[in-house]
Amino acid sequence: MSKVFVIGATGGVGHRLCPELIHNGHKVKAMYRSDEQKETLKAIGCETVKADLMEMTAEQLTDMTKGCDIIVFSAGAAGSGLPRTSEIDGQGPVKMVEAAERNGIRRIYLVSAFPEAGRGNDPKPGFEHYMKVKKQADTYVTASDLDWVILRPGTLLHEDADGKIALGWSLNYGSVKRGNVANTLAKLIDSPQIKKQILELTDGKSTIADAVSPFLKDS
Repeated sequence: MSKVFVIGATGGVGHRLCPELIHNGHKVKAMYRSDEQKETLKAIGCETVKADLMEMTAEQLTDMTKGCDIIVFSAGAAGSGLPRTSEIDGQGPVKMVEAAERNGIRRIYLVSAFPEAGRGNDPKPGFEHYMKVKKQADTYVTASDLDWVILRPGTLLHEDADGKIALGWSLNYGSVKRGNVANTLAKLIDSPQIKKQILELTDGKSTIADAVSPFLKDS
């Protein structure tokens, strides 16, 4: 199996993704900021490295990801201000691409945002900036020669997986459990033939395996 470097390992998606990857036989190297997070990650079997996305350079990320086969980016500023949004949601994926290219890592996975996220619901200040930097990051990733997958979930719910989703190139907007995002991402990681795809994700009626299956045929 692969060694997976997870950026955003302590977030709502990442902390559910790491144990799923380990359960599937992968080794996980997880990035964290506080010592409390470190102990939690080590308890589930992760190798850990301490870093702050606001300060980390592409060169530092290159050093951290040496020896890894896959990089996952599931971090986000979570509405904590425009500068943090620009640096984490915007520049974070750029640093991921640069580190992957320098280390010869072919496979990268980015958790992005549904294009219609929040529209029509009186969006908060900074929303358009958030969507702009998300789009710029997606564009940077897709312009690379790497084997990338971008997953665009709908409104994220603080719930574990129930294993029922909808996955496609263009979906009606909806919500999705963070656990379903994590488990779908794990399934995509276990399907390396799926690459250079932008996929939208919501809760739905299909099992994750059934929802992913058509993209195995299209790859």
